[in-house]
Amino acid sequence: MSIRRVMLSRVRGMRTSSRVIRLVLAFTSAAVATGIAAFDVRAVEPGRAAAHDMRLVGSQDLQARSAYQPTIHEQNGRWIAYIGLHGGTEADPKPLNPLTGQRENNGTAIVDVTDPMQPRFLAHIPGEEGLAESGGGQMARVCDGSALPHGDPKQVYLLRTLGNSGHEIWNVADPSHPSLVSSLKGLNGTHKNWWECETGIAYLVSGLPGWRTRRMTQVYDLSNPEAPRLIRNFGLVGQEPGSTGPAPTELHGAISAGPAGNRVYFGYGTNKGGIVQIVDRQKLLTGPADPTPANLQAPEVARIVLPDWVGAHTAFPLLGVTLPEFARDKEGRVHDFVVVTNESLLNECLEARQMVWVVDITHERFPFGVATYSPRESEGDFCLRGGRFGTHSSNESAAPVFYKRVMFFAAFNAGVRAVDFRDPYHPQEIGYYIPAVTSKTDKRCVKTPQGERCKVAIQTNNVEIDERGYIYIVDRANTGLHILELTGDARKLANYR
Repeated sequence: MSIRRVMLSRVRGMRTSSRVIRLVLAFTSAAVATGIAAFDVRAVEPGRAAAHDMRLVGSQDLQARSAYQPTIHEQNGRWIAYIGLHGGTEADPKPLNPLTGQRENNGTAIVDVTDPMQPRFLAHIPGEEGLAESGGGQMARVCDGSALPHGDPKQVYLLRTLGNSGHEIWNVADPSHPSLVSSLKGLNGTHKNWWECETGIAYLVSGLPGWRTRRMTQVYDLSNPEAPRLIRNFGLVGQEPGSTGPAPTELHGAISAGPAGNRVYFGYGTNKGGIVQIVDRQKLLTGPADPTPANLQAPEVARIVLPDWVGAHTAFPLLGVTLPEFARDKEGRVHDFVVVTNESLLNECLEARQMVWVVDITHERFPFGVATYSPRESEGDFCLRGGRFGTHSSNESAAPVFYKRVMFFAAFNAGVRAVDFRDPYHPQEIGYYIPAVTSKTDKRCVKTPQGERCKVAIQTNNVEIDERGYIYIVDRANTGLHILELTGDARKLANYR
């Protein structure tokens, strides 16, 4: 279930200045509660699997392709994983697809996960030529035609990126035989899109000629996948064509609360210059489309400016959280939050720690940081294991099985982390799973005065959940897909039906 189907109605807030929110965060970031793990995996040899209250159910090697975003979709009684892929590597720019006998540019992997113990690779849609983030088809979102206002009710539609040059919509009603429906081309950047199935509105991360940033937002009406319609181009003031001065950091992605919530949460930045922008959805969709400074500013409800040394990969809203600690208080028992996940970018900790920031947005004019979370480096000597360490992303589904209970964070060589979010003021890690490296796991290198140093390490890049309560993690270093479930005390926190 997508987050848009469980969002609660919001109280509209007035805009506040970025200066005020900077001051609030500067004060609270030094004093917030920090949820840090208490597990020690140093006894487990690096490269071997390690776990606490999570277990491996099944896995799929994804043809040794580097993976980014998994989206899990129930269709016609089956559960299908659509997995966006990065471009290839120098060693293997076009891996072999055994289903076709052809070498193909990385694009989109389609895997049947109905039986999570035996996931089956159904099809691969080749992407754009290019290595790593210069090629492939990183992003995948899926909507049923029966949900879209003007879709064919017999069809299922996949929205995906095509490298950095465009976006495509495919018919995946038969996931083993996808067919192209429409495309949007002529871009110079793409990334983490969001698609509202009940309205068809899509927030496409794009790079347009003339804009002063690699990634901004194109708002499209995709209610009829055969006839995409541009609503407007959007970004931060200073990114628009013709502006001067320093341009704000580029967009990473958006999450919409849909018509009922009337908010869109935009995350900007990767491992620095992080900004979270809360936008009035209705004003965004119906306001003047010309990207003037006034028109770009008009839909903004609030802006949260993070410390310069962290970014905002994912801005995930937790809305209507009833706090047990405040149960006897006359007021303030229910709060709204946005959970901001930074992205680690450099190998072997050659940057500031990227982690999770929890911001109370109950009164949108006055957002303030209340907690942080990070895996503890010392529990596994992760800076020495090779590759990236630190967070990258959170789950983005708001399926009731975990929503407002447990969140999951991809943490590269520290695997995936399960965190108790029943009280967002005090997030507590309750489990983890670090997959074992395989013969297909790619090396990660850093430059030293003595030359290049390379190590082989797990790089858990993205995580998603389904309504059944399975957790899906994918690996940036070609190790594939792992399907997990909670066990032990951690499992007691979920809302299994």
